[in-house]
Amino acid sequence: MIFGSNRIWKHQPKEKEAFSLTMTKQIMLSQLKPGQWATIIRVGGKGQMRRRFMEMGFIRGENVRVERVAPLGDPVEYVVKGYHLSLRRADAEGILVEIGGGESTD
Repeated sequence: MIFGSNRIWKHQPKEKEAFSLTMTKQIMLSQLKPGQWATIIRVGGKGQMRRRFMEMGFIRGENVRVERVAPLGDPVEYVVKGYHLSLRRADAEGILVEIGGGESTD
């Protein structure tokens, strides 16, 4: 892996090529748009807030999708492990995700 600012390059072998580089972008959960899937990379926050995120299902490696946004833009409804959760954008700033997580099997 080659690390750069907020992007990670992963080597992905192709049939006829030895390898190719694919870019994945890491952003904060609050920056996702409705319908976008992502994979959780890091759960931030301190103490009780971090623990609460993890109890709600925001665990590293889980897929998360933005279901919808309230009319005034806050809160945002997310789907994690088949559950619908609403978070304020300010709280979602503490969760780092990688865009392009796979769809859940629910």
